[in-house]
Amino acid sequence: MRLTWLQPEDLIAHELRQAQEEGRDVTPIRTRWQEAGGNPDPPASGASPHPAPPRLRALAEQLLDELEDLPARPAFEDGAAGRSSGVQGRQPLVAGKGRARGAPRGHHARVHAAWLGRAAGCLLGKPVEKLPLHAIRALAKAADNWPLNTWFTARGVPPELTARHPWNRRSAPTSLAENIDGMPEDDDLNYPLLNLLLLRRHGPAFTTADVAALWLDELPAARTFTAERVAYRNLLNGVVPPRTARHRNPFREWIGALIRADAHGWTHPGDPAAAAEQARRDACLTHTGNGVYGAMFAAATIAQAASGSGDVHHCLATGLSVVPPGSRLADAVGHGIELARTTHRFDDVADALHTAYGRYHWVHVVPNAALLAAALTHADGDFTGSITRAVSGGWDTDSNGATAGSVAGLLAGHPDALPARWTAPLKNRLTTSIGAFDGIGFDELATLTHELTHPHPAEETSP
Repeated sequence: MRLTWLQPEDLIAHELRQAQEEGRDVTPIRTRWQEAGGNPDPPASGASPHPAPPRLRALAEQLLDELEDLPARPAFEDGAAGRSSGVQGRQPLVAGKGRARGAPRGHHARVHAAWLGRAAGCLLGKPVEKLPLHAIRALAKAADNWPLNTWFTARGVPPELTARHPWNRRSAPTSLAENIDGMPEDDDLNYPLLNLLLLRRHGPAFTTADVAALWLDELPAARTFTAERVAYRNLLNGVVPPRTARHRNPFREWIGALIRADAHGWTHPGDPAAAAEQARRDACLTHTGNGVYGAMFAAATIAQAASGSGDVHHCLATGLSVVPPGSRLADAVGHGIELARTTHRFDDVADALHTAYGRYHWVHVVPNAALLAAALTHADGDFTGSITRAVSGGWDTDSNGATAGSVAGLLAGHPDALPARWTAPLKNRLTTSIGAFDGIGFDELATLTHELTHPHPAEETSP
């Protein structure tokens, strides 16, 4: 058995690229790795085809530790990356400023729609996860479903096409139109459930150590991926947060923290700064730099949408207001927004983003956050338009579809405002690896989320 996202000979190639992004001089270490016979190109999947011999694996472990100790460019994550962010005059938010006490009117219905939207968007993207952009387009066009407007299907798709571009092996049996029977298990839904447990046990003052302890109690290790899997192993090896995010963890700026952010935004309607700060404490278990910023951006965007005020463009601008200007994350999100504002066809938007950010791994937060922001902007907040654009742009299709669905569901405001073709197949039933929630309905999840949004009784009487 060859576990993915953990083998030293695979981690070293990813780390060389990540360390270089952080402004570290990796040339001597890359040279030593190549001269020893190591491959400097990161595998696109979780593991290279064959294990390294013992001497090469030992060298990879040594070099990973040396890379961790290399000095980075000061404040690398805040360095300007070229373009402006696309949102002018942003000022940092202050946690608590302008916060309404308790949940605003209609909050229960909004979070119900957000849960459904997150599930539907995730489910739409599952069959084509990991496929390149041209393959996604070819499969949808073969089913007369382009521009993408409904679930993917194998019906009518030539076998020779699926032989060249096979559906995601784990997801096709549950996520193609002809196979959907409720919402299947997915990490993009597991993490919001974990954060419900986190907030029920510890409240909004939880620590990063509380997140770690909860994972060890409730999250099966095999249902973690990329940065989360490395951090989980680090915990088992006695590494404590926040070093869990750095130690032999080249995935620390990937999308994992962003997909955990929804509950922080849902439970802080109208207080995006508090949502972002809460998401930061969660993210620091597994991520650094732009990986953390991605979670903060998503949480603040969702918190603004959960307030019931402002359109999608205001929500995205609010999300950007908690991200350091000039960071690679802010730069990419701003670029995505500007492309979507000025480009008529979304296919052209997606092509431009792939040209700009194709150097990144398909799970990295920078290209995916840019695509997410572009999809929401181009669809003007429309639910179907948001999830289909997010998925049709490629990269991490199920994660982008999920977050787009969460935001667009909040903006829709009510489950009945979502088209039935997206919600009826979910059958109000969620399968999950988080045992306490397996089989739960989205209506019940909305109630649990809404309850967590209420202020503590002491706050109700405070001036």
